[in-house]
Amino acid sequence: MTTPVAIRFEELDLDRIAQAEGRVVVLVGAEAKLDPAARRVNKLTRGALLRAVESAGFADLKAGQALEMGFPANMAATAVQVIKLDRKADALSVRKAGATIAGAKDGKPLLVLAGAHPRAADLSFGLALRTYAFTDHKSEAAPVEGGVSVMVTRPEAVAAAARDMAARAEGVFFTRDLINAPANILTTDDFAARLAAMQEIGLDVEILEEPELEKLGMRTLLAVGQGSESPSKVVVSRWNGGAEGEPPLALVGKGVVFDTGGISIKPAGGMEEMTADMGGAGVVAGVMRTLALRKARANVVGLVGLVENMPDGKAIRPGDVITSMKGDTVEVINTDAEGRLVLADVLWYAQQRFEPRGVIDLATLTGAVIIGLGHARAGVFANDDALAGAFLKAAEAEGEGAWRMPLDPAYDKQLKSQIADMKNVGGRPAGSITAAQFLQRFIKDGTPWVHLDIAGVARTPEATAFAPKGASGWGVLALDRLVQDMLED
Repeated sequence: MTTPVAIRFEELDLDRIAQAEGRVVVLVGAEAKLDPAARRVNKLTRGALLRAVESAGFADLKAGQALEMGFPANMAATAVQVIKLDRKADALSVRKAGATIAGAKDGKPLLVLAGAHPRAADLSFGLALRTYAFTDHKSEAAPVEGGVSVMVTRPEAVAAAARDMAARAEGVFFTRDLINAPANILTTDDFAARLAAMQEIGLDVEILEEPELEKLGMRTLLAVGQGSESPSKVVVSRWNGGAEGEPPLALVGKGVVFDTGGISIKPAGGMEEMTADMGGAGVVAGVMRTLALRKARANVVGLVGLVENMPDGKAIRPGDVITSMKGDTVEVINTDAEGRLVLADVLWYAQQRFEPRGVIDLATLTGAVIIGLGHARAGVFANDDALAGAFLKAAEAEGEGAWRMPLDPAYDKQLKSQIADMKNVGGRPAGSITAAQFLQRFIKDGTPWVHLDIAGVARTPEATAFAPKGASGWGVLALDRLVQDMLED
């Protein structure tokens, strides 16, 4: 998998600045006062740094933005990057400053003079998140990245603060790799194998194959994959870091490794992006990896339904009626509304087996949520205000956009079927809401539940603050924060 850039935290040594190769970064607040490291750079450059930070150009910069000094005098570095950053900046602003540093790194060695900045660990976290690049299928060898050193006044304390952040960065990268992977590589078998490999870091992983799914009655999930050569699976990953016997939080992910739409086949344009239709499962995998790596003091179970939706002589058809594990019957109106069929069975199984304290599902479920919220926010649907509020608070703290959407019985009439208990689609109006209403039918009374429609945020058409174009890893940080806030504090 893609691994985050290695970052060394070192004691601040002013005498090493002149000989540092590659790029040197200094932090200067809005008041343009120089700390000891910046004063040394200013001395080496014969006052050029002070003139730069006293300029109108520096004054016009927003927090976290940079001014560049190329080929500084009396320094071996090719450039000095001056980041505008106050000591009192919040964590998210500091991470964005780190991302600014990463965006200009360009493979060169990097020395960051963070000194006594109280959020130096967050600076390194933002830097690590933004250095991601997916190069698994490039024929040319990836260029060797120059190392990253962060000089601080208390390196051991900063390294300790950054330890959990490194685990979170690895979880995000794992999710991005899964979502970016092509479907001929990330088959259901390969996906399950990557999850099984996480037993090495302490997760308990169980793979349920088709014969067992048949016995359990997961007919809606199996129906989606019956037109594919790839076998359908459910993978259960458990992290038991909390009190013994304490009910877990259940995370459930849609894992459609490729979605042609089935018999209701999609238009050709853009269909290549349907490799990312397993985004929900990818996020669940990344969260579980993060929890294991940082040894979270919580009980969490992650369940993913892995299928491929293909047109074939055995594929389900519009008009078919299938019976869920719960026992409800579903009339299939559109075989491209397959994700809710996968989730229906996995949600019911998660509640039946684990009796969780709450359930959160994630899915690239509807194009309608992109029409409503674009690529900046995920849609949040919930039957429990407390759980919804806790998630929204965590998402805001991590800078992962989310917006609560309504659930209302008034929409249920759109799901009425003449020949079954329900239809799998409710038409174009309120498409994201009717999808959530469908899922809610598979949530037991009294079980707190949140549904996250991540179709717009799992894979973005442009670079974000912390990720290049493509898989964003959205949700890993917010859900890890939720676990910390709700289960560990």
